[in-house]
Amino acid sequence: MPIYTAPLEDMMFLFEKLRNNKNYNELEKYKEVTSDLVKDILEEAAKINQNLILPLAKAGDENPAILENGVVRTPPGYKEAYKKYIEDGWTSLSCDPKYGGQGMPKTVSAFFDEMLSSASLSFKLYSELSIGAYNCINHHASDELKNKYLPKIVEGKWSGTMCLTEPVCGTDLGLLKTKAEKQNDGTYKISGQKIFITSGDHDLTENIIHLVIARATDSPAGTKGISLFLVPKFIVNEDGSIGTRNGISTGSIESKMGIKGSATCVLNFDEAKGYMIGKKDKGLNAMFTMMNLERIVVGIQGLGISEIAYQNSLAYAKERKQGKTNKTKSTNGADFIIEHADIRRSLLNMKSIIEGERALCFWLSQQTEVSLNHKDEKVRLEAADFVSLMTPVVKSLFTDLGMEITNDAIQIHGGYGYTKDQGIEQLYRDNRITPIYEGTNSVQAADLVFRKLFNKNGDIINKYIDLIRSETDLDNEKIKPFTKEFTYYLNILTKFSEWINEKTNTDKDDVSAGANDYLKTLGFVSIAYAWIKVLDVSFKDYNENKNFYDNKINTAKFYFDKVLPRAEQHYKSAISGSSNIMSFKFN
Repeated sequence: MPIYTAPLEDMMFLFEKLRNNKNYNELEKYKEVTSDLVKDILEEAAKINQNLILPLAKAGDENPAILENGVVRTPPGYKEAYKKYIEDGWTSLSCDPKYGGQGMPKTVSAFFDEMLSSASLSFKLYSELSIGAYNCINHHASDELKNKYLPKIVEGKWSGTMCLTEPVCGTDLGLLKTKAEKQNDGTYKISGQKIFITSGDHDLTENIIHLVIARATDSPAGTKGISLFLVPKFIVNEDGSIGTRNGISTGSIESKMGIKGSATCVLNFDEAKGYMIGKKDKGLNAMFTMMNLERIVVGIQGLGISEIAYQNSLAYAKERKQGKTNKTKSTNGADFIIEHADIRRSLLNMKSIIEGERALCFWLSQQTEVSLNHKDEKVRLEAADFVSLMTPVVKSLFTDLGMEITNDAIQIHGGYGYTKDQGIEQLYRDNRITPIYEGTNSVQAADLVFRKLFNKNGDIINKYIDLIRSETDLDNEKIKPFTKEFTYYLNILTKFSEWINEKTNTDKDDVSAGANDYLKTLGFVSIAYAWIKVLDVSFKDYNENKNFYDNKINTAKFYFDKVLPRAEQHYKSAISGSSNIMSFKFN
């Protein structure tokens, strides 16, 4: 079984030292969220993840969720762990106190999401979609639905799902067939089939609240005719008690490459009773509240799995002997593999990406809170645009790099990485879904270049570039070599953005072919921006903790020397265009 220790020191460093965001610091609701409080929360989070949840990863992989006589049963130990999980209040961490939540900001809950992803992604998914459902209901449902369903979801006694995909449609939701027939009492009968539904059925909670997109019988075709419905597994009585079973059944559980402990279900809706959320034919707008937040969380999944892969690779490299280095320290013919330059390069590649991603994610969490809670509408709108811009980047880049890092972890472990002995190959398999679900990474890239760079609020990408250019124009002489190099790559991003804008009007195939390259260039530069913020603190506060800051400075140097240059490679690849791609004749 893999080892795991939550990176509390790095998380607390970010919370304490990178809070220099004026707009975030103006949020009144988080004035009482002190460093001491956050430290206490994260220390308890580390305990439950390291001691209770981590062992569930192997248990769920070896004994997957099963469908038995129409009932989904979770792996051994899941029910007991989930009971403790909700008793300790972890489902309520970031929820509104109005519904029984603790009201912690996403700058805190994102750290918990990372820990849980490291410990067991399969277990995490049973509560993760519940938080997504909570957010969607909280933003778009009537007060009656909120008061009836949210307290139990926040408590963890009820869970939630997101039901979009059908056999006939994945990304193109306009093709959906699920229909909703209005009844005299204002409810709807929902009929159709949904597939690939994460946590679609299980035995952990008393009720499951499905958020289902469907087309009302009198609505137009395409995406303009989609509405969103709340469809509970069990009907909830007026007094809040559980009533009769709704018209929902589980057809099957998918047999998957990874996350085997998570029940990914085919759900059949047979005139199931549903309640419309939000306005008719505006269901996608409501559902995207859930999806966009979920995409950021998927990026954090990639980060969390990368972290545990790195920790185990580092530990193994310190104990495994193989071959001699040029400066051998061995007296018996072999050195520890951590002394080999290529192994050290691989480990530093992991470390520099992970710590940069975590810092960028902290910044994005701040922007998310500002977009939701700042008093100034203009400030909220600008932050929302930055969140919209960076959501596909975090979702795609973090998960793609998670595949790279878990692959390298297997390589460092050699044959032991390929076998099940160490649990490393499971990290690779579990992470493989993250570039796929919640919109494949290629779809995210297309969404970025065609919809997120420029929108009704104007030139978002250049506003973002102007922001990070101003925030990295620093006087500290020690940081100048980093900011000089950063400016070089920021200028590449600017040229790339101009190329995308021009080609959008002249040759969209060029844009499509270069979309993934553009996303990665933007991502690598954004991680470098996060590293500049870390370096600024590291040089200023160096004498407070020399060993910690030396580590940060040297890790950042590796990122700038060895990782950031990939941004230029992607730029050069993209601007070669698409003519060869589109004219090529496949046999």
